[in-house]
This record gives sequence, structure tokens and C-alpha cells, in this order.
Amino acid sequence: MSKVVLENLTKVYSNGFKAVHSINLEIEDGEFLVVIGPSGCAKSTTLRMLAGLESISDGAISIGGRIVNNLPPKDRGIAMVFQNYALYPHMSVRENLGFGLKLAKVSKADIEKQVNEAAELLELTPLLDRLPRQLSGGQAQRVAVGRAIVKRPQVFLFDEPLSNLDAKLRASMRVRISDLHKTLKETNRSATSVYVTHDQTEAMTMGDRICVMKDGHIMQVDTPANLYKYPKNLFVAGFIGAPEMNMVEAKLSANENDEYQLALASQTLMLPASKAQKVVAKFTEDTVFGIRPEFIKLANDNSPKGEVVKGIVIRMENMGAEFYVHFSVDGEKKEMCARVPSDVVEAQLLDSKGKEQWFHFEMNNAHIFDKQTEENISL
Repeated sequence: MSKVVLENLTKVYSNGFKAVHSINLEIEDGEFLVVIGPSGCAKSTTLRMLAGLESISDGAISIGGRIVNNLPPKDRGIAMVFQNYALYPHMSVRENLGFGLKLAKVSKADIEKQVNEAAELLELTPLLDRLPRQLSGGQAQRVAVGRAIVKRPQVFLFDEPLSNLDAKLRASMRVRISDLHKTLKETNRSATSVYVTHDQTEAMTMGDRICVMKDGHIMQVDTPANLYKYPKNLFVAGFIGAPEMNMVEAKLSANENDEYQLALASQTLMLPASKAQKVVAKFTEDTVFGIRPEFIKLANDNSPKGEVVKGIVIRMENMGAEFYVHFSVDGEKKEMCARVPSDVVEAQLLDSKGKEQWFHFEMNNAHIFDKQTEENISL
């Protein structure tokens, strides 16, 4: 078993700065958990405390049911892959892969066997006699991953391992690491992984679950799909998704028919009954209205009356299969964005910059946030 539990984990530096605020997190045996957040949110600090490279101010870390707070990194059953590869420049790929095992006094026969297995898994066999300076960035990162594999740890820790690679290599390494994780699980080898990144594409495509952090706090832990569809607060809603969710201030009120409506500048949107029932319990007048760009369509005669808003087209970004149509509502400075298929744009929106256009907001997919608490009150 290689379940990881963080209990009230806290980090306070000597100058009094509190970097990590009593976080609690359970990572299941064999799970691939991605920790994501902006720079300075303490995601790498948390990972380094888990690795034993950073001291813990308070709380507890357990790996496989064993408290590891006071254990050195080598005794924690972890292997870490760093951002900068950290390969020994004077050693061959073969020697780099086997060095940790050599220090652990593993027999030469076992070292050779485990090195060859890792090399085959990562397609490094032809490179075993090369030095690090003779490798490409992607090859060097595969060696760094291989060095972790040969240790056969309980837990793999990845600290932004792909940030030094170009976009094409990042995409291929994402697939390779994900496939490696599945292969290890299928062969009943411990494969619990904690992967830190600031890249939401990596998070959404690789993680079984994603932990979103901000300022040393955990904002939400959930599957990629649930984070995208059901963000618990404004931060998660704005951080996950590209282009990001449209968010504008709006006044929430009930009309004479006890229907709930949102005043968006001088225009009104009606909440569907399913949304209204959820909002009633935590009603507040001052809200932030959120809706993802793919749920804003060009309006037509069949669009529900209470879901149509008039906007002014500001600009359009051609993304190939679709356009990002940016528009304002009633002259508001806050822009909104709709994702519109290219064929629809070509048929209806060409040369529309600066002109009025009616947009259909699919309110079943909208979110209402309390402006003060930033909590999603429409879940």
C-alpha cells in the first residue's frame, strides 16, 4: 500500500511567513494526483515537505500508513523527478540510472536488471552509453524519470518536470508519463504519483484528481471533469479553463412571479428552476455571474427570451475550427467571450466588429457566486 495522507500540514518560515496553512489531503494508493496553482501558492513547498527536503512546522505526513515526519528522504520510499533533470554530467545514462541503487548497495546483477527494465520501458536502451550532454531535453527528462523508476518507490514525486521542454516535447512527455503510470499499475507495481505543475493542460489531461491551491490553502480537490463543470469558488472557476470562464458582477433578485433573475448591466437573465432552487438556500443580492465561453451561442428565433443578451462585438480571434468572439454588454468595460464555430461566424458575423449582436446564454450551465464569500451558491 502506498496511500499518502497529509494531516493539518503547516509550514511557517523563521521570519514568521506562513506558507502552508494546515492542509488536509488524502492521495489513494495508485492514484495520479496533480497539484496546480499560480506561482507562489506553495505547491512545490508542499511537495518538498512530502519528500523530506523541507522541514514541517506542524501536522503529519504518512506514506503507506507510516508517519514519515522525521525520516530522511532516502527512507521515505519516494523518488523525485526535478524540473532541471539533475543528471550527473560525468556519468553515462546507464550510470545515472543505476547510481541510486549503487548507493543503496544493491547487487550489480540486480542493478543491471532494473536499469535495463527501466531503459526498455522508456525507450532509452540505445542511449545507455551516452553522456547527458549528448542527449536532447526530452531524452534527458526520460533518464530522470527512469532514475526514479529503478528505485521502485512507493510514491513518485514530480516537480514541474516538463517546464523546460518546448510545446511539442511537453505534449509527447505528458502522454509518456501517463502511459508509464498505467503500465506500472497494470503490472502491480506501486504507482502513486504526486505531480506539481502550473500548466492546466498537464493537470486536466494527466490527473485522476486535481488539487487546486492558492496562497497555501487547498481550494478544491476533484476530478478534472468536476473541477471544470462544478467549481466551488471564484478562484477555481477562473483558474481552470482556457479561455477562462466569463465572470461579471450581477444583481440577483426575485420578480413578482417568484422567479429569480440576474440584472446584467441593464439587461436581465432568468435563472432556470433547477438553478433557482439551489440559489434560494444561500440567497444574496450581490453576486458574480459566471458562464464558460462554449455556453454562449449566437441567438436565433428559438432562443429562450430570458436567456438572450445584446452585446457589441469588440474583436474576433480565429482559432481555426472556431472563433473566440469578444463582446461587451451595455458598454461595460468587462469583456465577455463566446466560442463560435467557424462556419457560423463566416455565415453570420463577418465584418461585425463594433456592431450589435444578440447572444444566447445557456443558463442551465451558468454559475452564481456570492460576491463576498466567492462561494459558488448555484451548485
